[in-house]
Amino acid sequence: MLGIALVNMLVALDQTVVSTALPSILSELEGFQYYAWMASAYLLASVVTVPIFGRLGDYFGRKPFVVAAVITFTAASVLCGIAPSMLTLVLARGLQGVGGGMMVGTAFAAIPDLFPDPRTRVRWQVVMAGAYGIGTAAGPSLGGFLSEHYGWRSTFLVNLPVGLAGLYCVVRHLPNFRRAVQGKVRIDWLGAVLLSIALACLQMCVEDLPRRGLETGTVVLLVTTLVSGAAFLACERRALHPIVPLALFDNSKLVVLFTLSMLAGVAMFSLIFFAPLLLQGGFGMSPQQAGLIATPLPVCIAAGSLLNSHIVVRLKKPTTILSAGFLLLLVACLGVAMTYRYTPLLLLEIALGCGGVGLGFVLNNMNVFVQEIAGRENFGIATALMQSTRMVGGMIGTAAVGTIVARSYAGGVSDALAHLTTATNAAQWSARLSDPQVLIDAGTRAMTLTQLAEAGIDGPEILNLSRQLLVGSIHTGVLFVAMAIAAAVILVRRIPDVTLHAKPASTVVESGH
Repeated sequence: MLGIALVNMLVALDQTVVSTALPSILSELEGFQYYAWMASAYLLASVVTVPIFGRLGDYFGRKPFVVAAVITFTAASVLCGIAPSMLTLVLARGLQGVGGGMMVGTAFAAIPDLFPDPRTRVRWQVVMAGAYGIGTAAGPSLGGFLSEHYGWRSTFLVNLPVGLAGLYCVVRHLPNFRRAVQGKVRIDWLGAVLLSIALACLQMCVEDLPRRGLETGTVVLLVTTLVSGAAFLACERRALHPIVPLALFDNSKLVVLFTLSMLAGVAMFSLIFFAPLLLQGGFGMSPQQAGLIATPLPVCIAAGSLLNSHIVVRLKKPTTILSAGFLLLLVACLGVAMTYRYTPLLLLEIALGCGGVGLGFVLNNMNVFVQEIAGRENFGIATALMQSTRMVGGMIGTAAVGTIVARSYAGGVSDALAHLTTATNAAQWSARLSDPQVLIDAGTRAMTLTQLAEAGIDGPEILNLSRQLLVGSIHTGVLFVAMAIAAAVILVRRIPDVTLHAKPASTVVESGH
């Protein structure tokens, strides 16, 4: 469990440490055209690989894939740290995504192999949540410190000691459980390829749609997603050993849980991405101040998991904890949506803390519930689908909220400039100020204020108004997320119940014994 927890921390640490180093990376390597792909390459590769390796782990045991994932991820981190160009760095990030997807698809599913009793498993999930919370909470501060004192390359190389420690624990102590499969396993390669194409095109379509609208390229991606998805479903119906057994979706409980996982992803990623933007761009805080204010969210995920392990095993109806979790997420969204510059920051910290506790109640329990319903033969793919649907929910949620924020903010800035300047100046400055980066980056802001003063425009007034517009735009986006979470609160009632019965020790054969 320590090895698996370190693997989980490795993914969480990388996602948060690297984000603080992005400006330094761009300054040294240039290649701005590849900037967006720093995140996209990782996400794209991980979304594609999670369900595939989750299923392969069901057939061949999870230990080989966990070991391969740690080696791949750690080696890719070293390649990132020594990358001579932006393109090389993006390719190495893609390789990191492959390792991250293998980890998520197999490491989480190894827990029910170790602990067949779901009540025991719920308690041990605290270790995973704690590792994720530590990695997420420490990441921004650690990334800023390393980037400032040792350069941006150290933010990738810090993965090396964590990866080696996790690799030792996994190789030395993790058993390789394999379930008995009748006959030779024929890997569904065609299904894997079609699933990869569908997920990859979906991810690129979701990213491009807010920025470009329904252009030719976006339409092609959307059509390719639909066609490859339909072909994948047809392929899985005929496959002897399908990558995704479609029989899982005949169970209404599983369908509801996958939908709830997607909605949880919408809330989690939207809060993680847009709370810092609200604090830095809307309230004018420094990155360090914003990081401290946002810390209760990841920290309380671990606290919520610890609290959950003592509550859920005592409930007659364990699914009640999901209702409580989503209600707390709703409180968090409403709290963020009602926070202004003059609001006491303690109230925002409490709201984000509620969101963290809510996620602690939701994420771990849904993993356990879906494993209980799907059965041991589908542990890997069911757990991987939970992670995949959460990622897809995060992609769709952040894209939707990002579109709302960008369109609302840009429209507000244009209207404000039309009243404060001449028509010619309004058109000129609207394009410059419609990017919230001017509110976040001190250098860009100082240069913009100087240029506005030279043009005879009251720069401080316009920037102050821009901050107010950004705050209102983020509030609108977060209220959209709150509506999605309200739907989740209602949807939880569609799960009749999941009983956490004590189970005997695993009868699955451990390889080599």
